[in-house]
Amino acid sequence: MSLKIRLSRGGSKKRPYYRIVVADSRMPRDGRFIEKIGSYNPMLPKDGERVQIDLEKAKAWYAKGARPTDRVARFLHEADGEAFKWEHGNNPQKAKPGAKAQERLAEKAEKEAELKAAAEEAEAAANAPAEEEAPAEEAAAEEAPAEDAAAEEAPAEEAAAEEEKTEG
Repeated sequence: MSLKIRLSRGGSKKRPYYRIVVADSRMPRDGRFIEKIGSYNPMLPKDGERVQIDLEKAKAWYAKGARPTDRVARFLHEADGEAFKWEHGNNPQKAKPGAKAQERLAEKAEKEAELKAAAEEAEAAANAPAEEEAPAEEAAAEEAPAEDAAAEEAPAEEAAAEEEKTEG
């Protein structure tokens, strides 16, 4: 049986009050506990008596194997720093998003990359026809006199064919 020195919530809605208790780690937060060793009232000012702990009982339970939660370890360290050591935890993974969130971010990055590539292609396509149209216009201008000449020759040929029919 692993023992924890932890907070058990009491009080009404938006008016919290905590008991510092020794409990089996398998019991619910506000459920059965072995012994009450103190209290914590977060509604009191910080310079007041927010935390009250019986250090002798806490030391006895600690010697029996009860381990404090992080918040209670802070309280115990502030009350008696020699008997209870507490160091600020360092978890660089804490702020990292979960697996699903990372997948969503990856999908979003892929979509953005696809949209960016499509936009670049559309921009390149918009710029390329402008460049291609200029030579096409020049070529059309060059071909226009030949077409005009062919158009002028066609009526002359048609007129000659009509004269031959009328003579015949």
